[in-house]
Amino acid sequence: MSIATTNPATGRTVRTYEPFSPEQIDAAIDRSHLAYRNLRDTTVAQRAAWLDRAADLLDVERDEAARMATTEMGKTYAAARAEVTKCASACRFYARKAPEFLADEPADAASVGATRAFVRYQPIGPVLAVMPWNFPFWQVLRFAAPALMAGNTGLLKHASNVPQTALYLADLFRRAGFPEGAFGALLVGSDAVEAILSDPRVRAATLTGSERAGRAIAQIAGRELKKTVLELGGSDPFVVMPSADLDRAAEVATVARCQNNGQSCIAAKRFIVHTDVFDAFAERFAARMSALRVGDPMEDTTEVGPLVSEGGRAEIIDQVRDAVDLGATILCGGERPERDGWYYPPTVVTDLTPEMRMWTEEVFGPVAGLYRVSSYDEAIEVANGTAFGLGANAWTRDQREQERFAIDLEAGNVFVNGMTTSFPELPFGGVKNSGYGRELSALGMREFCNTKTVWVGGADDATWSVGTHAE
Repeated sequence: MSIATTNPATGRTVRTYEPFSPEQIDAAIDRSHLAYRNLRDTTVAQRAAWLDRAADLLDVERDEAARMATTEMGKTYAAARAEVTKCASACRFYARKAPEFLADEPADAASVGATRAFVRYQPIGPVLAVMPWNFPFWQVLRFAAPALMAGNTGLLKHASNVPQTALYLADLFRRAGFPEGAFGALLVGSDAVEAILSDPRVRAATLTGSERAGRAIAQIAGRELKKTVLELGGSDPFVVMPSADLDRAAEVATVARCQNNGQSCIAAKRFIVHTDVFDAFAERFAARMSALRVGDPMEDTTEVGPLVSEGGRAEIIDQVRDAVDLGATILCGGERPERDGWYYPPTVVTDLTPEMRMWTEEVFGPVAGLYRVSSYDEAIEVANGTAFGLGANAWTRDQREQERFAIDLEAGNVFVNGMTTSFPELPFGGVKNSGYGRELSALGMREFCNTKTVWVGGADDATWSVGTHAE
């Protein structure tokens, strides 16, 4: 893929960028390494002031930044504005909570024969972030905010179709006051990642993307003995049981499937409905999906914009055609519109069977598959019957079922009677082929920290105190 901004609403290329040369890549890594040596010695209070300043800039520049995201990857302008606002909130969250998350944790010194013992969290160095296009601000900020607050530096290899967003984010942290090189954008293709991650100055990597990309990063990092965090998407189940509030479930299901034009790792994709309420739910769901307004993502009334690329739309067309050819039924949508841009209508497909691609594959667009089940156990079997395990929804007013879903669903995130989403306050990540490690919360900040055990023996020196690291 060339490094270029191509507007999905029109299919026209707006701007093209030259990839970085090997010399430019080396210089960027060196700046990041030098910035780390400065940043690690700053106080948490100083870094928090810079991160708060970044939040202020995002608030002031929200509309401009949102237009950039809409132009580059096609999400609705309203959704893009909300994404930028969420990023500002996350910056403030980590600025406020870092002293707590990074504070030294005292241990029982006497039990280990010490006069003093504690755990200290310290940064490890430059971290390579390989990020996707679907949430071009949020995916980056949810790594960058905790990483910078911990004293690490970041090297961003963003998706090749959102170069303007990548450059904006690097400039954002510079303008906020972080040292030059603390967060840099690398305009490179995927073929440059191995050399970057293999560089001894780069200490770790985080990736949000495909399973194939995750395996490639993990293989390189394993060879180099470097820490990784991987979030690799999913095929999230949305289970509806007989006691569910069907009107509310259908309303949330529509948003959960079509958020971000259906291009979200944690979008509900497989709707597993108990046979007792299957027809009633299907009718409500299909009616809501068919009523969504598809159009220019910059228009206020648009609810679903274009897919990110012609190739992405072609993949969805093939998946739906495969299902129909093998006996599936389309309840709404399913026809490519004749217009400029890479649009595809909200679509509901039922009568799915295991030989169809949609049965287990992730569908990255506004296409929902309906699965009929006759019991709780069958619902769990279908829900867990993929290689993925990122998010899961369950809808039931039966408390015993709620408790069982929380235990039985194989996912990193389980939401009962609500839409799966991400919060700075809660850890986010997956299991199985959806990856490993966690972003957000204290866990996300500490993923790229040296969790250092400190044991002190001998005479107790009252002038040497625990806790100064986070002051």
